[in-house]
Amino acid sequence: MAKDIYQFMVDFTMPELITERFTRLIPEQRAMVNDYFGENILVSYAVSLERGKVWAIFNGDSEDEVKMLVAAMPLTRYMTYTINILTFYNLMTAQLPAFSVN
Repeated sequence: MAKDIYQFMVDFTMPELITERFTRLIPEQRAMVNDYFGENILVSYAVSLERGKVWAIFNGDSEDEVKMLVAAMPLTRYMTYTINILTFYNLMTAQLPAFSVN
C-alpha cells in the first residue's frame, strides 16, 4: 500500500539584519534546495529579499517530517517560519511552442 504524500507551504521570514554569517550560508542553502528538488522533496522555492520572505512547497507524509526537513536547512536557524498543509496546489507549467517542419 502506498503511503499518502501531502504538500505543505512553508512561509519563512528572514531576519531584519542580514549578517555576513547568514550570507556565507547561502551557497549551502542553495545546494540543499537543489538536492531537495532532485529528491522530489521540494515542489517550489521562492525568495523575496525586498520583503525578507522565502516560500517553499514541500512534499511530505506529515508536518513532523517537513519540520525535520526544514530544520536541516542551513539558514533555518536564522529565520522564523510557519508550516501549513495545503488542500491543493496548482502550478502552471511552461509550454513550449509547437515545432513546425515548414
